[in-house]
Amino acid sequence: MSLAASQRSCVNFRPSIWGDVFLQYDSESLEFSDNMKQQVQMLKEEVKKMFLSSSNILQNLNFIDSLQRLGISYHFQHEIDEVLEQIHYTFTNDNVTKEEGSLHCLALLFRLLRQRGYHIPSAMFYKFKNNQGKFNEEVAKDVQGMWSLFEATQLRVQGEDVLDEAFDFTYTHLKSLTNKLSPTLAAQISHCLSKPIYKGVPRLEARRYMSFYEKDPTHNKVLLTFAKLDFNMLQKLHKKEIGSITKWWKKSDFATKVPYARDRIVEAYFWPLTMSYEPEHSVTRRMMGKLIGCISLLDDTYDIYGTFEELKLFTQAIQRWDIGVIQSLPECMKVVFKAIVELWDEIELTIEEDGKSSMVLQCGKQAFCNLAQAYLVEAKWCHEEYIPTYDEYKVNGIVSSTTPLQIITFLLLAKISTQEVIDWILTDPTIIKAVSVIGRLENDVSSHKFERQRVHVASSIECCMKQYKISQEEAYKVIQKDVEYLWKDINEECLKSDCIPKPVLECILNLWRITEFTYENFEDKYTNGELLKDHVAALLVDPISIELNE
Repeated sequence: MSLAASQRSCVNFRPSIWGDVFLQYDSESLEFSDNMKQQVQMLKEEVKKMFLSSSNILQNLNFIDSLQRLGISYHFQHEIDEVLEQIHYTFTNDNVTKEEGSLHCLALLFRLLRQRGYHIPSAMFYKFKNNQGKFNEEVAKDVQGMWSLFEATQLRVQGEDVLDEAFDFTYTHLKSLTNKLSPTLAAQISHCLSKPIYKGVPRLEARRYMSFYEKDPTHNKVLLTFAKLDFNMLQKLHKKEIGSITKWWKKSDFATKVPYARDRIVEAYFWPLTMSYEPEHSVTRRMMGKLIGCISLLDDTYDIYGTFEELKLFTQAIQRWDIGVIQSLPECMKVVFKAIVELWDEIELTIEEDGKSSMVLQCGKQAFCNLAQAYLVEAKWCHEEYIPTYDEYKVNGIVSSTTPLQIITFLLLAKISTQEVIDWILTDPTIIKAVSVIGRLENDVSSHKFERQRVHVASSIECCMKQYKISQEEAYKVIQKDVEYLWKDINEECLKSDCIPKPVLECILNLWRITEFTYENFEDKYTNGELLKDHVAALLVDPISIELNE
């Protein structure tokens, strides 16, 4: 960014791989036949009866696990909460049978209760260790128990050595067993080892799990059919949303007017879709899809196009919310500024319709201003060829990750947020800082080699190398260790935040999950749309086939 305007950085991003594919969905009807609605309602009632008819703890836990994995637990959250509360009471009073004291049952109970915010002690797993303090080899013969225990270890917090040991033990043994199991079970466990259910993006995991579940000869046909119908009905709503956002993007003609920026509106919508897919968040997803599209334009303006002097003016304009400041700047930068202002006008109307105060809107606008300021700090570092310390970089990276802005805006728009939630956000919670740092670090690791090919601000890798005087490979290890540490902090914060509604925490966790998914394996699935193509198709293009005799 220290270059003159005539020598701007140039990155030839590939055009969108989707073209106008999703435009057609904007005009499609969301109406379903009376027969379809009736069938769905009947199946829903049947699932509820099956769930509530069991008084067996293990059966209930397995049923809840299936509801969550199939993506339909949101229909029965009240019933699930009541059952889990009763299970927690029974467990804490030691009223469990021998079957319910099995490794599979205890590990599943631990995971489901911790996910819901219960303070379940990990000490229960010491009973599966021998006198030498190691896990019994009998445990290694229990594939289902080890699988459940491995999943449970993903919710460990700082200082839970027994779960750290359980993670190593179960991972090693399950890995060695995969070639001795049936193909279906081996495929499930292999996927679990690379993407545990707690770390997976729920919408993607639900789509994938249906294919596994269907191959299980003991699967519940009513449950599977309801899950498929629900997925397809929601997919139709999601198609309508992405159609509307695509229409806005195309009408704004950003691909032509802001030619240096990434044309990734489908990938932008993928983020709010995976944060929360339920029907009540439809308006929020539409606004968030547009917001992430604008953030992408802003990011590329600071990162690729603008000179440092131009970016100082541009940041002033955002701070003052006044386009008059940037009359001397290139037209493409004015287009980006106008898009931002118009979007926030639209967000303001949406918030007012929900009866929320203007102060709430100011929280979101301030978060956007903070992002622009964080981008300017990075532009200054680049301009001055300054490499900050790793610690200094992470402080600014919390904001430049865009995570605080995304979370604040999502919760400002979502119906699940209350004034208490807004007040909590403004306290700068540890969980949001942790998710933000993870987002910044994982983004850096995935894009590091690509960005080194041009003039670019030092990333966390260079900063880490400088602060600790280590090699690039050693820096990767330090960053990975930091990410694992922060992930335990996130788990701990979820247990501490008793006053925050679980759906709010779940949206924050889902942002962490989609961030990890997008940037895993040194890849950037947002910028390189081909890497996300099959996942977008699975959620937004291809419905699930349903046999009539199911």
